[in-house]
Amino acid sequence: MISVHRSEDRYRGGDEAAGIDTRHALSFGPFYDPDNLRFGPILACNEERLAPGAGFEEHPHSHTEIVTWVVEGELTHRDSAGHSTVVRAGDVAHLSAASGVRHVERNDGTDPLTFLQMWLAPLEPGGEPSYTVVPGIADSTPYALPGATAMLHVRRLTEGGRTAVPDAARLYVHVVRGRIGLDGEELGPGDAARITDARDLSAVAVAGPAELLVWELAG
Repeated sequence: MISVHRSEDRYRGGDEAAGIDTRHALSFGPFYDPDNLRFGPILACNEERLAPGAGFEEHPHSHTEIVTWVVEGELTHRDSAGHSTVVRAGDVAHLSAASGVRHVERNDGTDPLTFLQMWLAPLEPGGEPSYTVVPGIADSTPYALPGATAMLHVRRLTEGGRTAVPDAARLYVHVVRGRIGLDGEELGPGDAARITDARDLSAVAVAGPAELLVWELAG
């Protein structure tokens, strides 16, 4: 079964005066929908747009696996475990908040920043926080989150290109750019598909090149 969720239907958030525009795919903070709390282990999928100089000052997280994908611009990350990095388009950044960590996320560049941030629930609470960046991850290199029984696949397609998507109990597919056809549906930038019991599916770029993120979820 496939359920398509359009970019324009996301909950709007952020702080316009501070240069922050946020769009939530699932219930988040004051945006509460009892029928849209999570999808498998995915707790949040937020599109963030930060103007130059804008950002989120130091704030805490715990018991959450946070994966960040930069669409354009550069994201500065600093955390209380001593990590300080700049995340760029094509990099996968993974903050395992574990028993607790504080971090800062900012656009310290001169260009607008857009990034996608996905929060997943771990199987077990606690542990030591960690932070990992995989620079320029390739299509053929999935990123595993064993603590959440999840796998992230990146797919970049030329126009007319086709790719199989994994068979899985659940799939969460987010279109970063371009337009794709998937199981009879057409999805554009910011659109997402939530799929249960996925079998023998493929995605095709229907109008120019496309980039999509595919979460393979155990349940």
